[in-house]
Amino acid sequence: MNGTEASTAAQENAPEELARANIYGLIARLFYSAPDQQLLGDLVHAMDGVEAPAAQTEFGREYLDAWRAVVDACRAAFPVLLENEHTELFAAPGKAPITPYLLHYVMRYESETPLVALRGHLSAWGLARRAGTNEPEDHMCGMCEVMRMAIAVQHRSLEDQKSFFERFLYPGAIGFCTAVTNSANANFYRLVARFARAFLDLEREAFGNL
Repeated sequence: MNGTEASTAAQENAPEELARANIYGLIARLFYSAPDQQLLGDLVHAMDGVEAPAAQTEFGREYLDAWRAVVDACRAAFPVLLENEHTELFAAPGKAPITPYLLHYVMRYESETPLVALRGHLSAWGLARRAGTNEPEDHMCGMCEVMRMAIAVQHRSLEDQKSFFERFLYPGAIGFCTAVTNSANANFYRLVARFARAFLDLEREAFGNL
């Protein structure tokens, strides 16, 4: 086994890599639909695993504080109220007040075609939306799922992960999280958005050290 192969194998098996992938998956799940009672219970008991990637930095402390706030909210949450909030924010009939499509937050001109570049990148990674699915690929949930798969399934290098993260995920996700945080109708999801942003800021800090 050469040095590159050894490094890749170590990355694949590292607990912190699995923890990162799980957090991307959790963020995707929470924004896809409101958590049911089972997931709420799981989150209350998942403290150790989600804390794993945190570092002793300002971003790390914010991440842990944001996670604890989500856990505390889960303890007293009612699924039906969370479902109503999720619908009101992201899936209201007509036009939802907050769009979960990340390119919306970074496009400056109608002539821009960032979705074409995103689709090209996903195609190069062997990824595409399911047949019969009409949603664009830049949905917050889908973008987090791409990162989860890059880490846990495809075992992409950190350089590959960083490239996708910085080009396609982070800028739009920060805009999306800010929109949720600023919404007067967000209660539980204001905490989820804070947690998502804190994790993404922590990821950006780590990628900056490559």
